[in-house]
Amino acid sequence: KIQEKFPSINDYLREAGYSMLTITIFAFVPLFFIKHPAIGPHTTLYKNISDFGWAWFWGAFPIMFLMHDTYFYWAHRLMHHPKLFRLFHLVHHLSTNPSPWAAYAFHPLEAIIEVGIFVVFLFTIPIHPLHFFIFFLLSVIYNVYGHLGWEIYPKGFSRHWLGKWINTSVNHNQHHQFFKGNYGLYFLFWDRIMGTIRSDYDKKFDEVKTLK
Repeated sequence: KIQEKFPSINDYLREAGYSMLTITIFAFVPLFFIKHPAIGPHTTLYKNISDFGWAWFWGAFPIMFLMHDTYFYWAHRLMHHPKLFRLFHLVHHLSTNPSPWAAYAFHPLEAIIEVGIFVVFLFTIPIHPLHFFIFFLLSVIYNVYGHLGWEIYPKGFSRHWLGKWINTSVNHNQHHQFFKGNYGLYFLFWDRIMGTIRSDYDKKFDEVKTLK
C-alpha cells in the first residue's frame, strides 16, 4: 500500500461518476470521426487485416503506445500550467490518494484532450477497429494499475536497467500527492529526458516495497 489511508466514500463516488462520463466521451469522439460522412472517408481506418498484414497489425501496438505516451506527457504538462490547471485538470487532482476509479476521473474538457490520441491515430497510421479495442483495453488496465494505490512491481524495480524506464503506481501516486513531477503514462522516457521525475522517487519506491 503506497499511502496508509484509504480514499473516502465520497472520493470513490466522485471518481466513479467522472470516470463514467469520461468513458462516454471516449466512445463518442472516435465514432464521430469514423461515422461522419464528410470525415470518415479521410481517416486511416481499414477493415481487412489482410490489407496491411498481421506483421503491421501486431507491430502497430508498440508504435501506438509510444505515440500515446508522448502525447500524454506533453498534454499533461500543458494542463499543469497555472492558467489551465483549474479549468482542465483540477478534477483529476482532487484524488490526492487515488483509487482505481480515479484512472479516468477527468473533467469533460480534459476527457476531450485525452481522447485526442484516438483522433491522432485515425489520421496518422493505418488503424483497424481491433487496434482500438485492444489498445484501449490494455491502456485501461495500465491506467488502473497506475492509480491502484498499491505497488505490484518487485523490490528494486525502479532502479533496474529496464524498470527505470517504466512508469509505476508509486511514481504516479507521487504525482497525485504532490501535484508536481512524474508526468509520464506508460514510460518514464520523457520524465527522465526532461528532468521532471521526482528526486525522491526511487527512495519512495524502496520504502513502499519494504513495508510489511
